[in-house]
Amino acid sequence: MAMIDRRQFVAGVGACLVGCSRKPAGADAPPPPQPSTLPMSAPLEAGAEPLDAGTAALLGRVAMDTWTFEGNGRAAVLVPAWTAGERLPMLVAMHGRGEAMKGPEKGVLGWPRDYALVRAFERLAAPPITNEDLEGFADPARLATMNEGLRARPFGGVVVVCPYSPDVDLRKPAEIRAYAAYLMNVVLPRARKELPVLASAASTGIDGVSLGGALSLRIGLANAASFGAVGTLQPAIGEDQVEDFAALAKAAREKNPKLSLRLLTSKEDYFRRAIEKTSAAWRAAGLTHDYADVPGPHDYPFNRGPGAIEMLLWHDRVLSRA
Repeated sequence: MAMIDRRQFVAGVGACLVGCSRKPAGADAPPPPQPSTLPMSAPLEAGAEPLDAGTAALLGRVAMDTWTFEGNGRAAVLVPAWTAGERLPMLVAMHGRGEAMKGPEKGVLGWPRDYALVRAFERLAAPPITNEDLEGFADPARLATMNEGLRARPFGGVVVVCPYSPDVDLRKPAEIRAYAAYLMNVVLPRARKELPVLASAASTGIDGVSLGGALSLRIGLANAASFGAVGTLQPAIGEDQVEDFAALAKAAREKNPKLSLRLLTSKEDYFRRAIEKTSAAWRAAGLTHDYADVPGPHDYPFNRGPGAIEMLLWHDRVLSRA
């Protein structure tokens, strides 16, 4: 495993665990509503039991385990069980601020449990996807296209690594850099060593929602040579950051011309206007990317429906299987 300065990382992440302001980096004007307005806990599916975070379990079509790291780090890993013996692309999925506030032991289950990512795996593996699978937030035309695509090319599956992230202050580049160093130098090397994944950059994606979406953009674009795809769901960004993200994306594409990019927002997303403007800035700069504006709120039902399914399916399509 690649080594980093452990004391520096632990100190940096420890500082991040203290409640941080949610104002975006470089914001001079008041930012849009921040993720602190979201609920800090989410109900499980009716009748569901909490996942045992200390053991590996076979969950239908998905095998799950949780890892611990020095400095109270955690990561949940999900491996499609139907692909035994096959190496798959890898997706790093970042959770939102609600899970950051729960602490490592509970927060690390954001994507597997609170956002129903296990269910998303199972539904994509057994289409058609329904309006109910999308928590009632389906756009009929987009849903039809999704199911047509799944008929033409079945969901192959990706290995998902879900690291716990603290409540990183997006105004403080040093906190983002400390967390990025941990992710790139500790979590990813272990994943490539212990999981059945393809180790190339072209086979590695990063994505996330809200706070995690902002982190996925910052970390993915800053480390473009290490990823084949950088996606984001409802990222917690401000309109004052549009030029910054355009410059970051331009530099990332120069380093990695084959880097796939995607911005996804929703009709009731707090950050919709900033995301729309970021997409427009990328287009103006000649940066090809996927952009989607789908139904749904900035809340847990979105994560459990369109968020989880859209994220898995996009990375399944764009990451290399070679």
